[in-house]
Amino acid sequence: MGQDFSHIADDGSARMVDVSGKPDTARVAVVRGHVRMSAATMDLLERRALPKGDALNTARVAGILAAKKTAELIPLCHPLPLSFVDVRFSVNREESRVDVEAEVRTTAPTGVEMEALLAVQVACATIYDMCKAVQKDMIIGDCRLVFKSGGKSGEFRAE
Repeated sequence: MGQDFSHIADDGSARMVDVSGKPDTARVAVVRGHVRMSAATMDLLERRALPKGDALNTARVAGILAAKKTAELIPLCHPLPLSFVDVRFSVNREESRVDVEAEVRTTAPTGVEMEALLAVQVACATIYDMCKAVQKDMIIGDCRLVFKSGGKSGEFRAE
């Protein structure tokens, strides 16, 4: 069984993949997601007038911290030296949502897709937390990898 699946040992148990023989290469991952909210909540967020304060700055820090803690939260992830983490936001009034994008970089033997995914998801959850006093039915959605480079599998760009 372990011969077919990299994260499953011969006895069927979960295992961390041995990357000690892989070369360090430059790796980048970019993930996007969003938080959909009402126009009234969006207005408060943009004016930094939410009861809990500045949602986007708080979410940026939370997303960066999440990327740094990924190996503590996802059992089979390798702890990686991150050389760059950025969490960016754009307000999309037409769709009544905040678009969230994280970019993570390292030079290591394995990629940073999980770090970028967690950065976006935690940033989105933090926006929800910062806004929930004024709106409970916000929707977090469309979190996905949009770009990655480096490693054996090379470059990936989402359609």
